[in-house]
Amino acid sequence: MIFWLVKIITYIPLKILFPTIVVGKRNIPKGKVILVCNHRSNIDYAYLFTFLWRKQYVLSKEELYKNKIASKFFKSCGGIPVNRDSVGIGTIKNCLQVLKNDKVLTIFPEGTRNKTSQDLLEFKGGASVFAVKSDAPIVPIFITKKPRLFVFNRIVIGKPIFFDKTYAGEEGVNNANLLIREKMLELKNK
Repeated sequence: MIFWLVKIITYIPLKILFPTIVVGKRNIPKGKVILVCNHRSNIDYAYLFTFLWRKQYVLSKEELYKNKIASKFFKSCGGIPVNRDSVGIGTIKNCLQVLKNDKVLTIFPEGTRNKTSQDLLEFKGGASVFAVKSDAPIVPIFITKKPRLFVFNRIVIGKPIFFDKTYAGEEGVNNANLLIREKMLELKNK
């Protein structure tokens, strides 16, 4: 309930403050799906939260959940706390449960905000592992610029990528990450 209320309240102000066009919305399939997106700003999730209509459950750093009120708010908006240094079994179970329930899981595979001049940082393996374990497709997303007030931006959504059991294990995860990365960089140039 809070999710939809916040979404409705924030839609118009964010649309005005951060004018954005979304390309490829139809590429997000119905049912379970993992959205992977580049991460340059603290408001990247607000972007996805606002401009993509389906409710998303997003992995976010556990530091956001230290305050009880903030924790309750973020969890009601679909937040799943994660320790970025050591992902706990509880976090893994929560993510797999989201996918089992045919929901949307959003992951920033770089694991932290990219403050460099590189397009993408090295990926963590979570999205690939969840895709293989749940048979959920991964949909790559690229936010073309760091969000800035009153500066036009684009969110480009790619076609779903499916991973089978051949992508299990360390080598498989590395290969999956390379493919996801390649698809995200293609979106940057569209």
